[in-house]
Amino acid sequence: MAEIELSALARQCLSRRIGTQEELEREALAWQQRRNEESITVNWRFTTADARIKLKRLYPSLEPRKRISSKKHMAKKG
Repeated sequence: MAEIELSALARQCLSRRIGTQEELEREALAWQQRRNEESITVNWRFTTADARIKLKRLYPSLEPRKRISSKKHMAKKG
């Protein structure tokens, strides 16, 4: 979500040259307050279940891995 907000900030607030650090801070704070007052939310395009399937390789499993006994593993090799 942070990437989404940073992208919106860049498009809506930082799309022009800002002369000073203080002006940047004022602009970003005003933008943040406006977003918070409007209760801007993210409209996800897929469900959590779909995301887990699609992004499975990016996240570790929450279920413990099943350990293969070395005897069974050796029997399968031979």
